[in-house]
Amino acid sequence: MPAVKRAQAAFTLVEVLAALTLMAIVIPVAVEGLRIAGKAGEVGQRKTAAARIAERVLNESMVTGQLRGATQNGVVQEGTIQYQWSTRSEPWPQDSMRLVTVQVIFPVQGRDYDVRLSTLVDNSTQ
Repeated sequence: MPAVKRAQAAFTLVEVLAALTLMAIVIPVAVEGLRIAGKAGEVGQRKTAAARIAERVLNESMVTGQLRGATQNGVVQEGTIQYQWSTRSEPWPQDSMRLVTVQVIFPVQGRDYDVRLSTLVDNSTQ
């Protein structure tokens, strides 16, 4: 009788194959989910840094009065990441204002993302 109980306690070939099939489906989906979550976190961190850089460039341009000039650009290095920025100034259709926009471009996993920060500036003060 003990031999019969041991035979019933084992997995059948069908159960093992079903478990392997389920794992073959679940593991790639879980790995892709982790990759997407990691990328989203990295994009979020770099967008925060890019917004900080855009704000600093915009503030420096306003203080130095360089908002009317031609398009300006540059690169800011933070750690191993290069953030490319450029400013653009264009007339605002109402009043005597100018729309000033700073765009910061940064890479994440082989793809470029950007952050734009804009403000209106009174032409009479610049």
